[in-house]
Amino acid sequence: MVAAIGLLAAVPAVAEERIANPVAEFAGIDKITGRIITFDVYLDETVQFGALQVTPRVCYSSPEGAEPKTDAFVEVDEITLDRKIRRIFTGWMFAESPGLNAVEHAVYDVWLKTCKKTSDVPPPQES
Repeated sequence: MVAAIGLLAAVPAVAEERIANPVAEFAGIDKITGRIITFDVYLDETVQFGALQVTPRVCYSSPEGAEPKTDAFVEVDEITLDRKIRRIFTGWMFAESPGLNAVEHAVYDVWLKTCKKTSDVPPPQES
């Protein structure tokens, strides 16, 4: 019984190893032109890539020296031809498995590359 309690006490330590980051870096491909770009998005901000609007809500990474695990909870909306916004993805993206939960659209694909502490893109201005 004591061993089981010791194992349970170790579980929260694993959860604490996740590092919350303010910036998510994505890659996107325009299937028409074949152009691939990377772009940074601050948490709770929205960046438009083609007809898609990408909004990361959280972005976690592992500490240096640990097994790499990078994931982000992301919302992706599509701006339709009649200018309506339609949610096409809500969920977790995993940088180590980009094909697992990447957004696959008829024209654009988007996937998580990494989570970062800083970006060359200036942070959004607070209102």
